[in-house]
Amino acid sequence: MPLLPDFKLETHFSKWEFSARYHMTASDAQSMTMAELLDMATSEQRSAYDNLWLGYTETFGDPALRDIIAGLYQQMQRADILCFAGAEEGIYIAMHALLDKGDHTIIVTPNYQSSETIPLSICDVSAVALDPEDGWSLDIDAVSKAIRPNTKLISINFPHNPTGKVLEKERFDALVDLCRRHGIWLFSDEVYRGLTVDNKPVSQAAADAYERGLSLGVMSKAYGLPGLRIGWIACRDHALISKMERMKHYLSICNSGPSESLAKIGLLNADRILNRNNRLIASNLGKLKALFSEFEDLFEWYTPDGGCVCYPRYKGVDGVETFTRNLVEQAGVLLLPASLYRSELTATPDDRFRIGFGRANIDEGIAAMRSHLLRNHS
Repeated sequence: MPLLPDFKLETHFSKWEFSARYHMTASDAQSMTMAELLDMATSEQRSAYDNLWLGYTETFGDPALRDIIAGLYQQMQRADILCFAGAEEGIYIAMHALLDKGDHTIIVTPNYQSSETIPLSICDVSAVALDPEDGWSLDIDAVSKAIRPNTKLISINFPHNPTGKVLEKERFDALVDLCRRHGIWLFSDEVYRGLTVDNKPVSQAAADAYERGLSLGVMSKAYGLPGLRIGWIACRDHALISKMERMKHYLSICNSGPSESLAKIGLLNADRILNRNNRLIASNLGKLKALFSEFEDLFEWYTPDGGCVCYPRYKGVDGVETFTRNLVEQAGVLLLPASLYRSELTATPDDRFRIGFGRANIDEGIAAMRSHLLRNHS
């Protein structure tokens, strides 16, 4: 394994996530207790959980769980699903299964750091920056111009972290067509799929749209169950699925049996959970919009398309790095400054911060943030 740079976001979280009073930059939707999740189970599911044998599980994932996951897509079957210990393992394995030293890949920026650093540790990487002046959309012409004869993979993330952008259907279709014409794999991080704003339609999954598409999913973000550590990749190429499964033997080997059992309960109640989380998102977005409208001289707000994070602009003369540091140190409110999304490949905005809106009790964090702003910027 090559030595990878420190994961800046996770290092920042290690310092502040559990010590800050108000975690206003959380990237996951509202979670629940074990009791709340088990209360959704049928009597048979509860009995299966209570009597679960705590041995090793299948490396591919529990067959019944894979059936349920396949049902989240249009064309997937059990054989098209490989489970992982969270989404990060899926990203790591997919990049190593697909890419070799002589290959080239294209990513988008800003991005979740491992989407850049892992392929960079393997091969040549180019990036196409999402443009805030274009609603943070992806310029398909720019992607096309970045393609080389050895381009093996294009990696995207929609709904996007940190901007909340959902790629327009016509651009997604154009990207799939571009990949198909060049025989390029399309890796699509879809961990926020199902979280929508203003009842916008959920985008088609890459694995459904394209025979060389990989769709990454996880229980952590849209379903608000990160403690289960259950993720998956959906892909119609069974040779690739098999290669990734063999690589998993050197990492997690298999998933936690109790987590798989609980994930089945969660996904069988997916509509119930997503409806709850989408109602919460709608309410929280209204509250954030009101806050930033009150201080419009300091912030440039926009409404994201989906997911539960977005990336507003900070206009204060002190700069976003100073603002976010003072905010957490003085008011206990944690946000993620633009430096944590800096790319080695393209320029990225230096005046943005990530804020989350998927969790309950956001009112307390907003009140603390408002008080800080009134004290320091009035």
